[in-house]
Amino acid sequence: MVNCERRADTRGGDRRRLVRRALTSVGTGDGEGGGHGQEPEHDSRLWHVTLSVSGKPAPLSEVRRGLEQLAHDHPFLLTSRYADDHAEIRYWEEARDLHDAAAVALRLWGEHRSSAQLPPWEIVGLEVIDRATYHQRVAEGYGPPPAHPVGVHPY
Repeated sequence: MVNCERRADTRGGDRRRLVRRALTSVGTGDGEGGGHGQEPEHDSRLWHVTLSVSGKPAPLSEVRRGLEQLAHDHPFLLTSRYADDHAEIRYWEEARDLHDAAAVALRLWGEHRSSAQLPPWEIVGLEVIDRATYHQRVAEGYGPPPAHPVGVHPY
């Protein structure tokens, strides 16, 4: 995974350069987070992801077909809602931590835009919550409604 960070050029002025660095997780201060070249042991957890995208209007049939192809290619997708200029994708991601789940989610649309023939929309929203938080929200009645029916549906 790669993250881009802007830093001022050491020669001064307004020129900027992109510095590439690997994404890493921040430890909790209790011995986690690496150290001495050792990779900490982490169990994977489930994260509920809601990815929102939008852009210029596209024919509804093409948007639906692209989302159906994405769901076929990646059966982890729970549900997608769409209109001609925006869509929302909800799914469960298995990842070590929130950082990893978010990184995967932020790559999903761009990496599969070509193979699923998705519209050239941009990501405009991302929510990643752990399983316990998701179920607590639903139980309290203020979280996202359960993803039923599963599949690709218009708004």
